[in-house]
Amino acid sequence: MLTEFKDFIAKGNVMELAVAVIIAGAFAVIVASLTADMIMPLVGMIFGDVDFSSKYIVLSGEVEAGMSLEAAREAGANVLAWGSFVTSIINFIILAFVIFMLVRYVNKLQAKYEKPAEEEAAGPSDTELLTEIRDLLKK
Repeated sequence: MLTEFKDFIAKGNVMELAVAVIIAGAFAVIVASLTADMIMPLVGMIFGDVDFSSKYIVLSGEVEAGMSLEAAREAGANVLAWGSFVTSIINFIILAFVIFMLVRYVNKLQAKYEKPAEEEAAGPSDTELLTEIRDLLKK
């Protein structure tokens, strides 16, 4: 069983996946910063200097007016943090768009380099080869 586990870990796909997960974690920090530090201030400016990440609705408990989300939670209030959810959705959309652009670019590169290889490998079709063989056998 230990040998099978070593073989599984040593496979290239597992190592590639591990590297991808680590890079994705670092990339998530960049996207979070992009959203929190660049996009959300612009959205807040458009909507009247609103910071969505601290918006919430009190479901139960006592909360003073203007209390931050963290302070409301520390006070024991049960809150619906809809602003954090909106921020998470914006993070997701940005991340999905960036990944889409990367995949699109990689697909274009692959298509560019695969076409010459297909053209070089082009030869007679199976039907043409079989016809030639038949003609040779007839002679």
